[in-house]
Amino acid sequence: MLRTETSLGCRILFERKAGMPLKDRWQYPTALLDTTMDQLRTLLAVHEAGTALGAARLLGREQSSVQKQLDTLNRNFGALCGEPLVVKRGRSQNVLFTATGESLAGLARGTLEDWLEGLHDSRRRLGSRLCVGSTRYTLGFLLNAVELVTGEFDRRGVELKVEHVRTRDLLERLDAKELDLVCGSVLTTAGHDSRLDGFEVMEWRRSGLSLVTNLDAEELPGPSVPVSELPRLPLAVSADGLIPGFLRGWFGARYRQELRIAAEIDTVQYGLELLSSGVLRGCVLVTEGIGDAVADGRIRAGAGLRTLELTDGVGPELEVLIGVFVRAGERTAQDSGHPLNVLWDALAGENARWRGVMRKKRPGR
Repeated sequence: MLRTETSLGCRILFERKAGMPLKDRWQYPTALLDTTMDQLRTLLAVHEAGTALGAARLLGREQSSVQKQLDTLNRNFGALCGEPLVVKRGRSQNVLFTATGESLAGLARGTLEDWLEGLHDSRRRLGSRLCVGSTRYTLGFLLNAVELVTGEFDRRGVELKVEHVRTRDLLERLDAKELDLVCGSVLTTAGHDSRLDGFEVMEWRRSGLSLVTNLDAEELPGPSVPVSELPRLPLAVSADGLIPGFLRGWFGARYRQELRIAAEIDTVQYGLELLSSGVLRGCVLVTEGIGDAVADGRIRAGAGLRTLELTDGVGPELEVLIGVFVRAGERTAQDSGHPLNVLWDALAGENARWRGVMRKKRPGR
């Protein structure tokens, strides 16, 4: 549905005044009623690409089809508003969106997004669609659980979509309803964290950080290293994610000036490969779970590296919370057979299975 006004000379106002006759409230301009969502999509594609040809490439259709729809929109809204939406310019130049065109492009974007969100909400409520995400190192847990429910979901016609999600975006994407469930990790503080109040969390593990290194025991004795020692060690550090959050908490916003940053890395995997190859002599900060996996030989890139416990005596007390996250109240609003609850239960079983395996491997931990 188009919103009620455009903020300029073209004012398509559908007023709902008290006492307005019901029949008059439904008398909309014919040109407006003839506008299709496909035409709105075309308008947005032209707005993004700048030309009918560019829009045709974005949409995978003929330029003539795009131009025909654009001409129709120009004609109809030009008559309604007093100026066209777009004006052609010289050869090879982008079209010019008028003030009316810019305003109506914004309305078109909101219209399509609102409808899409409404459709997704309905499918989510009915359990016909489930969109889940995972960070790289929790993907195995998610896929094991997905394998358990796939047969049932296929029989019920449930569409299950799995996406990669970065740690920094996890809570935001879940809160924005882009995802219904996420397996991953967040940086939190010991005790209550108000950022998690809007979410239900199946907690798998809370931990600090470990230090993975190729330095020998003479250069860096173990089995633990205090946080206060980090400034003297050559470190491979990522630009975003959990690790910079820890470093900002320990050393402040200028932590890069406090530390010896020997290499910038995009992923832990790359940092481990730098150390294993000997290109870098130094250390990589990782979560305790990854540090344990390196020590156990479960990560090939970490072969030959040592894992040291990182003891936090600096403060504030920061932790990595690893688990499953959903929006608060969504599971309890559905019955036990809803796909969200079915997958949640499968993940709980996977968590219990994994804890049992780890107890057998490390009975003293």
